[in-house]
Amino acid sequence: MDIKRTGSQPSGKGSPDYFTGAVRVDPLFEAADPARAAGAAVTFEPGARTAWHTHPLGQTLIVTAGQGRVQRWGGRMEVINPGDVIWFPPGEKHWHGASPTSAMTHIAIQERLDGRAVDWMEQVSDDQYLS
Repeated sequence: MDIKRTGSQPSGKGSPDYFTGAVRVDPLFEAADPARAAGAAVTFEPGARTAWHTHPLGQTLIVTAGQGRVQRWGGRMEVINPGDVIWFPPGEKHWHGASPTSAMTHIAIQERLDGRAVDWMEQVSDDQYLS
């Protein structure tokens, strides 16, 4: 058994290489081999968002606070709220973040494949975000 106590894992800032705006990442868990799952609580300030990206084994988001936005490549932008659970299938290009006026926090859960959990791509433009 391993208990991760609140505050025992430092928060980190989302890298400007992968995020637009102010983003805080609070690690929750990273399973030891042979398990592959990892999870983090991610808080996006208003207007903040990820870059476009994919996950080799998919990703689940559980919205815990605020209001956000998600979009898959070629799809329409969707508003997300606390209690919503979003699933992105393996390889689906997508982004997620806060609304323009409200912060949003979600728990992100994904699995590693060959040591990799995410493939980052280009930033989401303001036009894409505001569409």
